[in-house]
Amino acid sequence: MSEHCPICQHPLVIQDERLYCASCQRDFAAKAICPDCDRPLQLLKACGATDYFCPNGDGLISRKRVVFRPLIESL
Repeated sequence: MSEHCPICQHPLVIQDERLYCASCQRDFAAKAICPDCDRPLQLLKACGATDYFCPNGDGLISRKRVVFRPLIESL
């Protein structure tokens, strides 16, 4: 992952579907983004599985390909 903290610009790590900055010890909600069209994805949960759907025409997106970005509203 190459996302950085919007406060201190240090790298963020994914922890339990959230983004964490070890430098400033802040936790951010993660926003799933389509790697193809760079727009938000819809989260689909069923039978214990988590999938992502792109409503902009790219269909189902593998969890391995999803880009997570910090929600700015979390600041």
